[in-house]
Amino acid sequence: MLLCVVLSSCHQDKTGEGYSESFKPVMARISVLFGSNRTDEGIRYLDSALNQMHPTNDDRYRAYSYHYVYALRGKNDNKLALLYADSMLYIANLNTKDPQYFANYAEANFAIGDAYFNLQQYNEAYQYIFRGYQTGQHSLNNTTLAGYNYRMGMITYKMGSYKLAANYFKRSSYLHSVSTGNDKFVEFYAQQEILDNIGLSYKHNNQPDSAIVYFNKALNFLNKNGGQFPDRLKSIDMASGVIYGNKAEVLILKGDYIAAGKLLKKSIEINLRKDYDNNDAALTEIKLAQLYYDHNENDALYSLLNTIHQQQDSIKNQDVKTDWNHLMAKYFIRKNELAKALSYLQTYNVLKDSSLKKLDLLRESDVNKQIDAYEKQQEIQDLSVKNKYQTIFLVILTAAAVMTLVIILLIYRNWKRSKEDIAKVNKLNQHINKQNIVLETALNDLKNNNREKDRILRTVAHDLRNPLGGIASLTAMMVDDECSDEQREYIKLVNETAVNSLELINELLEATETAMPQSQPELTDINVVVGNSVELLQFKAAEKDQQISFSPLSNRQNLFINRERISRVLGNLISNAIKFSPESSLINVKVSEWSNQILVAVEDNGIGIPDKLKDQIFNMYTSAQRPGTNGEKSFGLGLSICRQIIELSGGKIWFEDRETGGTTFYISLPIPPAMEKPVSTQEIAVPLAG
Repeated sequence: MLLCVVLSSCHQDKTGEGYSESFKPVMARISVLFGSNRTDEGIRYLDSALNQMHPTNDDRYRAYSYHYVYALRGKNDNKLALLYADSMLYIANLNTKDPQYFANYAEANFAIGDAYFNLQQYNEAYQYIFRGYQTGQHSLNNTTLAGYNYRMGMITYKMGSYKLAANYFKRSSYLHSVSTGNDKFVEFYAQQEILDNIGLSYKHNNQPDSAIVYFNKALNFLNKNGGQFPDRLKSIDMASGVIYGNKAEVLILKGDYIAAGKLLKKSIEINLRKDYDNNDAALTEIKLAQLYYDHNENDALYSLLNTIHQQQDSIKNQDVKTDWNHLMAKYFIRKNELAKALSYLQTYNVLKDSSLKKLDLLRESDVNKQIDAYEKQQEIQDLSVKNKYQTIFLVILTAAAVMTLVIILLIYRNWKRSKEDIAKVNKLNQHINKQNIVLETALNDLKNNNREKDRILRTVAHDLRNPLGGIASLTAMMVDDECSDEQREYIKLVNETAVNSLELINELLEATETAMPQSQPELTDINVVVGNSVELLQFKAAEKDQQISFSPLSNRQNLFINRERISRVLGNLISNAIKFSPESSLINVKVSEWSNQILVAVEDNGIGIPDKLKDQIFNMYTSAQRPGTNGEKSFGLGLSICRQIIELSGGKIWFEDRETGGTTFYISLPIPPAMEKPVSTQEIAVPLAG
């Protein structure tokens, strides 16, 4: 009996790529059920499992392949099998970039070809089988090529070309042996099946000794490797039963009837069991019945034929039915009951004619001519594509040649022009170099003038600061002397002017000193620096009945900073908070740690900063200065000085206006790497600007 590797061909994808994790154990379970001839149970389990998961395209593809096998083998419904095979091809084409695309595409084409072959639509079958073969060649997939050679062996075997069939089967056996698939059982089962088919081909080609050799190879292969698959013992037993029956036929040809009878009975005993290959058992029973007839064991013959007849309701096989009617006719002829014999003989002739018509139709299709025609058609298509590409290449080459010639002409023309251009460029370069020298001299003079301006400014400021300080002190004392109200107002005006002028001079001095090289930083406790600045300005806040709240770090943290300059920044920010906050308000100063930075926040509840001034407040000599809540004078230099000091210290300064009113200024200073420590859960997390 010749077997079909439909189950093997539907497991070409062995890597598991693309399958969901929930589907992989489902595949393993179904493979065992199908391998044990429990296809009904396998399909029910598959449908139930799919309803409980979200299958991928690869999951759906494999599910369709199992339904295809069930329709083809379990139900013998070739039209339904063709529909599932078409669905397999549709899913395979959904993602041509899938690593398993070529294997899935070839498998689907083989499945369609097998269904068409069973429907006796041979031209369509050859077309799809050839497509699968082309895909295997393109992707160098040994499993696909093995499937093609197996099918060609099956077709030529059925056509009676047994020698050619044996060669196809041998090629398939070799390709299975070098396949890189991971499903070892599929490769193992296909290999023993192909060895058995080679033996059958030799048997029909009247080479019984070669046939025995390959049947023994198949049995030895099962015995040697079957132990690797303890969960597939039923499949291995069924395969052994098939080979026993096939080997018995050759022993009959060689005249060893006793050994043949023993093997036939052994085969029937194995495959007549429930969920085993009952179809093969029925065919083997026909072989045993023929052996009984040939040796005039009429009682055993009639008993066995009755048994086969009882099985025909559950085992539907036209070949079994045909041979059974033939044996019944011969039995009754031997019994000289010609009327009964005639009835069975007529049924036999009808069934035999049907089988012969199918065989004639298959032979008329001439697979070799069909395949040759497809190959020639493919060669023509390849040549057409190649000719198209050659034409495109020739056009591109011609265009490239023309472009090259044009480029050469342009290069020659530009080369001639470049001589004149180079001379002009040299003159321009000389002129530019002279201008650069003049500009560099002017820049140096400007730097010197700027330094001289700063020197003069500092000198004037220093010279003015002492007399203005004296004026401010004297007028402050004179306010308390006995004088008229009008004189007291004049004295206050002079005092206020002197104080404002002194404050302006101090800011000018700070601006010029900030531009000078910074002195070396030193390790300084940031809590101490901020705390001192707050303490020094408490008296100024008290003048407006304000309070300053200070929240230091919970732990001591030293920074590499210039203590005096950072104190100047903090003093400026706190002074501004006092200046632009109403009387009796609260000013919060907080030190925290965030992302390897020390963050100092000065939060007021003042008048805020208008949107039109927000981009200007850090500019020197800005027009953004405004008077304080009590009319305090602002010169617009303080925040510019703060930004220069903070950036020279490696930090950042920015501000945020709150919706509820008021402004918070932030400065961040880097923590030295060796002193970094985890951020406290009690510290605030404010995003750094920029």
